[in-house]
Amino acid sequence: MATRTPRPCISQTTFIILLLLSAYSCQLFTISFQDPTGCGEESYFDSSSLSCLRCGPNQVPNKSGLSCTCQVGYRVLVSNGATVICQRCPESKKAVTQDGYGCIRCPGAIGEDGTCQCPANHIPVERDSRGNLQEEAVCEPCNNADPALSAPDATGSRCVRCQDSFINTSLSCFCGGANILAGGQCFPPNSLPTSVVSSVHFAQLALPIQSVWFSSYLYSSAASCLLFSNRTSCQALGNMCVMNTYSTSALSNDACGLYNTIFRTTAAQGHSQDITHWRTNMPWLYYGDQPGLASRVLQAEPLPIGYSFRGAYRNTQIQLTAAVYNAGGQFLRWENLTQGALQLCPDTVTRQQAAYTFGTAYKQSCVFSVSELLARFPEPLFYDVFLALRSSEGERRLVALPVLNLNLQFNGQFVNQGPNIINWYLTRRLMLVDTLSGREKSFSARPRVIRVATDIKIGFQLVPLTQRGEVYPPLITVSYTDVLVTDPLTQAVSVSFSMEYQMDQHEAQVKTDIALGVLGGVAVIYSLVKTASWKRRIETPMIDLETILKFLLFYAGDLANVFFVITVGTGLYWLIFYKAQQFVSVLLPLPEQEERFVTYVSCAFGLKTVQFLHKLLRQLSVDIFFIDWERPRSKALKPAEGGEGRSGAAPVSIWRTYFVANEWNEIQTLRKISPTFQVLSVLFLLEVVGFSGLVLRDPWSTLQRPPHAYAPEHSQVLRFGVASCLWLTVGVLQVVFFAVFYERFVEDKIRQFVDLCSISNVSVLLLSHRCFGYYIHGRSVHGHADTNMEEMNANLKREAENLCGQRGLLPNSDTQTFQIAITKRLRSQYDRILEPLSRRNGPSRLVDATANPFEQSTRAYHTMNRFLGSVIDHAHREMDYIIRDKMLLERVIGMEFVEPNDKSIFYNDESHSFSDVLFYGNEATLLIFDTLFFCVVDLASHNFILAASLTYLQQLVFRLIRDGLGRRNLAAKTLVDKRFLI
Repeated sequence: MATRTPRPCISQTTFIILLLLSAYSCQLFTISFQDPTGCGEESYFDSSSLSCLRCGPNQVPNKSGLSCTCQVGYRVLVSNGATVICQRCPESKKAVTQDGYGCIRCPGAIGEDGTCQCPANHIPVERDSRGNLQEEAVCEPCNNADPALSAPDATGSRCVRCQDSFINTSLSCFCGGANILAGGQCFPPNSLPTSVVSSVHFAQLALPIQSVWFSSYLYSSAASCLLFSNRTSCQALGNMCVMNTYSTSALSNDACGLYNTIFRTTAAQGHSQDITHWRTNMPWLYYGDQPGLASRVLQAEPLPIGYSFRGAYRNTQIQLTAAVYNAGGQFLRWENLTQGALQLCPDTVTRQQAAYTFGTAYKQSCVFSVSELLARFPEPLFYDVFLALRSSEGERRLVALPVLNLNLQFNGQFVNQGPNIINWYLTRRLMLVDTLSGREKSFSARPRVIRVATDIKIGFQLVPLTQRGEVYPPLITVSYTDVLVTDPLTQAVSVSFSMEYQMDQHEAQVKTDIALGVLGGVAVIYSLVKTASWKRRIETPMIDLETILKFLLFYAGDLANVFFVITVGTGLYWLIFYKAQQFVSVLLPLPEQEERFVTYVSCAFGLKTVQFLHKLLRQLSVDIFFIDWERPRSKALKPAEGGEGRSGAAPVSIWRTYFVANEWNEIQTLRKISPTFQVLSVLFLLEVVGFSGLVLRDPWSTLQRPPHAYAPEHSQVLRFGVASCLWLTVGVLQVVFFAVFYERFVEDKIRQFVDLCSISNVSVLLLSHRCFGYYIHGRSVHGHADTNMEEMNANLKREAENLCGQRGLLPNSDTQTFQIAITKRLRSQYDRILEPLSRRNGPSRLVDATANPFEQSTRAYHTMNRFLGSVIDHAHREMDYIIRDKMLLERVIGMEFVEPNDKSIFYNDESHSFSDVLFYGNEATLLIFDTLFFCVVDLASHNFILAASLTYLQQLVFRLIRDGLGRRNLAAKTLVDKRFLI
């Protein structure tokens, strides 16, 4: 009979299994963190399970804390690498053998570790020659007499030959009598001519430290170097001098004083590698102590190679190698520094190697915690740096690089921190981090002070007037910072590494000063001419304070142009000659050398701003009037008092004047360029096309860089050169396009305005100065302009078919625009007509309270219209005028040679120079002002997008100011109600 499993049981079992699987799939595999130092006295840290485990019976943790060992009095019975079984030694053999596996009797005392202790100069013998364990250990003496001269080794388990200094000093293994035991060596008395100072002076903290390293090894290193010419000891002594930052004083018993004493004492030994500063068997630390040696080392002879950026002789790789020593003076290795040995900050290999490409201004900086430095540099390493060169025959030569240690003190003075190269003391060896000399009590103790190379700079100096890329030996400048260690976890140190390239900028500065002086002198003369022209145009012979102020305003604008030309030329020069050169002949100015250039740019911007505001105020105060030539065609019946009408002239429509005024209002802010297109185009070229890549301090002219490549810092000169050239180029192209294509084939609003005046039968009088201005003759050749559409079209058709007269002021002439120089009499009459209106803005005692302002304005308008119309029609003999052409020189310098004493003078003006009172005629000033504004914002922020945005905002703001205040001035001067200016 078959059986069935009940369905409820199956369902429950399935649910439990799924629940367990779900729990397993969602499990987080976590462990608790345990530190080896926190396992306690009876536990050890198991590196396999990463946890603390308890030691077995009769066991204690060993010194490392990573395993267990038998307690004192117990031997190892079983040990398989994972498990240790200990057994207690019997009372008859209480001591444990040196290897820990046997028990033995001792001939003497038992030490704290449970092993047999032997007297001095004895070693314990526990096994026979075949390895059999003896019943009792035997203490055998080491023979310290000749010829054995042996003593126990460091472990005390075997006899070895004594240290040489003991044998040389006492002919034994004992440093007895008057001999001096120091650093594990034995020296005869008076080995050194003086005592030693084992303290290290940290000058930045004004803190002397009694260094355990110096106390242990300074005397022995100096004595061994002096007496035995021990190379390792001499290197160790030199390293101590480096740890003391090469500082020397009146005391001759510190590390550097002892080094210099030994250097002079061992002169008979000769020198190494044909270098007089490199004593045989000693490290090369100094380049001498005579003033002026630094300039001879750095600028006497160039390197026997040339650097080239392009072509078949391209050479941009800088090969630096170093001999590396430890603190004890042992030579460790030759190290290729292009792998980042001197660059403490972590980075990719590609970016670190970019530092050793000639011409690339490299800078790397980061912040380290003191605890990280202590862990990373338990002992300092010392570097003797060389530049590796390869001759045409393939021979590899090393050029020693001098070091300028900014912390070096000579008689208490930081002589290397001044700019005078005569006072410098050059050295050779450097270190990065010193955590050793600041230890006071023991070598395992935490240092009280550490010394860190916080700024390392390798600088190349270009040979003047070189055409083959020759440079002087590079100089390594290092600056150390003393850090008092209080809390290593919270304390931090900032470090940096940089490569710097420079050339003598004196000649360039002299040429710039000459150009500035010459052009500045020309600007003075030109400003004087402008001031004289202004004086003539306002008809004021006296030289007063206003004249001086006007001269300064003119000179500000002209001097701004001088600065602008010089700065743009300088930026373009460096951009072309640095980025396009093959053999290195020029190098970019350093950031501190660019400060003068930035000052010139700032002066140009400030002065150009003064000129721009001056012109803006002149445009906002110009006198303007619209002369309406229209006359009534018929008479109209006007209402009179008493209800009866009377006949009178029909009124002339004012809408034509309003229309002309509105058109003038629109062209007040007309420009030859589009500000929106200008900003977007420049940003597109800089950020999208990649012209911003040309501003980097490297020799490459590529526009696009790989994202992982190193990008050096920007050059202010190149940044200004690229930005100004692009802005000017786009602006000039717009102006050319506007003049050549747009105005010819699309629309020319300036000429359209002149045509509008003729069609509207309205002339325009503009007085930019008291007695000088412009006149647009708009008198219709058809007599009337206030007509219907049919008649207007018929008039235009007749004019197109030359069936009527020409539009010019003179018969048979098309000249409609003039520059005018009016007489004082005409100007006085002009002011007299407008005088009632000007009183309304004056003191209340001069205002006629009964006068209606609207009636005054209307009366003044009609009076002025009739007066100016009659003047143009030669109706006033005492205020007549003549028409003539300007001489070439008058047009060039912008000054009239003939004064309008009896008659006003109308100068034919085909160039429509009345646009000088508009933005349109001042495009050069506006373009230069916008260029300088864009560049100044960019130099301050290093952000092209921000500079473009603020420049566009600035253009918009000044356009609104010019439009709003210009409309108000237009309404006030033309007597047109501003409500009709839309």
